[in-house]
Amino acid sequence: MIEKGYQPDLIVYTTVLDGVCKTGNTDGAIRYLRMMEERGFEPDVVAYCTVLDCLCKKGLLKEAHDLFFEMIKQGIKPNVVTYSILIDALCKQGMISKAEDIVGIMTKQGIKPNVVTYGIFIDTLCKMGEVSKAEVVVDVMRKQGIEPNVVMYSTLIDSLCKNGMVSEAEFIVGTMRKQGTEPNVITYNILMDSLCKNSMVSEAEDIFGRMRKQGIEPDVVTYNTLMQGMFQLRRVSNAYELWRKMLASGQFPNLVTYLILLDGLCKNGKLEMALKVFQDMWNSGLQLDTIFYNILIDGLCKAGHIEVAKELFCQLSVSGLKPTVYTYCIMINGVCKEGLPDEAYRLFKSMGDNGR
Repeated sequence: MIEKGYQPDLIVYTTVLDGVCKTGNTDGAIRYLRMMEERGFEPDVVAYCTVLDCLCKKGLLKEAHDLFFEMIKQGIKPNVVTYSILIDALCKQGMISKAEDIVGIMTKQGIKPNVVTYGIFIDTLCKMGEVSKAEVVVDVMRKQGIEPNVVMYSTLIDSLCKNGMVSEAEFIVGTMRKQGTEPNVITYNILMDSLCKNSMVSEAEDIFGRMRKQGIEPDVVTYNTLMQGMFQLRRVSNAYELWRKMLASGQFPNLVTYLILLDGLCKNGKLEMALKVFQDMWNSGLQLDTIFYNILIDGLCKAGHIEVAKELFCQLSVSGLKPTVYTYCIMINGVCKEGLPDEAYRLFKSMGDNGR
C-alpha cells in the first residue's frame, strides 16, 4: 500500500493490528505496535486494548501488565474495556482478589464497572462454586443501576442447580422475570435438567408447559432432558409420547435423542418399540455408530432374544462397523446365559483375531 503511494491512517493500522492479534501472534502484535510508533502513528486506547487482550488470552499476564503501564506513561487513559480485559485475565487465573483490586483502582479513577465487568466476576465465582458471592455481585450491580442480562442469570441458575439449590434457582427465575429480564430456552433447559436429575420430572413438565405459554419454543435439548427424566422414572409411555410430540412440532431429533430413546426403551423392556426406532433410524440414513448397536444388542441379550442379537451383531460388519470389546462382552455374556459355551468361545477367539 505504501509502495503504491497510499498512506494508511490510524484506522487501517488498528484494523491490521486486530487481524494479527486474532491469529494469536503476540510477538507479531508487539512488533506491529512498535512499527506504528516508528511511522508516527501513536497507538490509541483501542490499539492497546487489542494487544492487551491478545496477551491475556495467551496467559502472558506479566507482558500485559508491562504494556498496561506503558500505555499510562504514554498519556493514554485506560477505559472500562481495558480494565475488564485485565480483570478477565486475572479471574481466569483464579486471582480474584487482584481482580477486585483492579476494580478499586478503576473506581477511584471515576471509571465504573459495566455489565461485562460484573459478568466476568459472576461467571468466575459460579465456576468456583462461590454462588453466594456471585449473588452479592448481582446485588451490587442492581444498586449501581445495572440490571443483569439473561446470560448472567442463566450462569447463576446453573451454578445454583449444580450445588443442589434447585428451589433457589427457581426463585431467581421468578426474580429475573419481575425485573423485566425474560428467561430464554437455555435458562429453562438448565432448570429442567436439574429437576429431572433430582427425579422432579413433574416440576420439569410444568416448566415445559410454561415455556410454551410464554412463547419460548422448546429445542432439542429441552425434549432430550425431559425424555430422559421420564425414562429414569420408568414413565415409558409418557417419554414415547413426548418423542412423537417432538416430531410433530417440527423439532429434529439429534443422535443424543435417539440414544436416550433406544436406551430408555431397552432398559424398560420395550424391545419391539426399540427395534422399530432402530429400523427407522437405519431407513432415514442416519450415521449409526457402534454405541447404538451395543445398546440394542445388550437389551436383546438381557431379554433372552439371543438370535435377534446375533443377527444385529452380524449386521455391524455389513454396516462397515467393527464390534468393540464391549460389544463382544455383551454377546459373550448373552450366549453364556443361554447355555452356549461353544459360541462364547468362538466369539472370544474372533475377538482376538480381530485385534480386540
